[in-house]
Amino acid sequence: MSQRSPIEPFGVRIRLSGRVVAGRLLPPLVPLVAVAAVLEALVRLGAVKPFLVPAPTQVLMALVDSCGPLLVATGQTAAGALIGFALSVLVGTGTAVGLSWSPLAQRALYPYAVFFQTVPIIAIAPLLVIWFGNDLDAVIASACIVSVFPVIANTLTGLRSTEAALCDLFRLYGASRWTTLWKLRLPAALPNTLTGLRIGAGLSVIGAIVGEFITTGSGLGGLLTVARQQQRTDLVFAGLLLSAVLGIAMFVAINLVSARCLRHWHPSEQSIVKH
Repeated sequence: MSQRSPIEPFGVRIRLSGRVVAGRLLPPLVPLVAVAAVLEALVRLGAVKPFLVPAPTQVLMALVDSCGPLLVATGQTAAGALIGFALSVLVGTGTAVGLSWSPLAQRALYPYAVFFQTVPIIAIAPLLVIWFGNDLDAVIASACIVSVFPVIANTLTGLRSTEAALCDLFRLYGASRWTTLWKLRLPAALPNTLTGLRIGAGLSVIGAIVGEFITTGSGLGGLLTVARQQQRTDLVFAGLLLSAVLGIAMFVAINLVSARCLRHWHPSEQSIVKH
């Protein structure tokens, strides 16, 4: 019996992934390029004042001219956002597990989680400076507070949505509470948890930048503040672009984790692979 060359399926996989990537990247890139071209023309024709909305070429020049400070600021914001997001994953998942085990605790404590989510982070940011100091700790706390609620809400929904028949089966075979949690409820809640992580990843960047607005002025938040004071609209847009890129990078990272964890058994990822 002849063996199939491992190079052939690998090549097919590369071609398929290339088509998938092109199909995902081209649709959003086309309107982006079109809007950038129209904006460039409007600024050059004088229809739009560059101190209000700079031309895309001016933003690109600001990115090149201030490459060093922008990269340093992006790294500082990324550090605060990543640490805050990691804390929100730990705190959010643990809180969701605790609330799912006790309906009384859920009724007593979950409304407070909703309350903290509805309070604007900018309103409590000065308190974070008082509590955590005027440095990275306040930025991390801000990122964690903003991103923790989606993790709690989605993980709790997934834990509560475990099939009752499977829970009865585990109980019938004498599985302990921890075994049921580890081998049934957490895997069943994984799609919901990853959805919460996708939301929380982007929010952590927002929380980090808000924290930087009211701390020592480091990171993209501090850079945006200085650029606004200097009326450097092009630099403001450059900072906004990098913050968006940072949020997208974190979102894509969570998507890769989701594809890795769910592609063999969950319909959401299987449908992406097929297409």
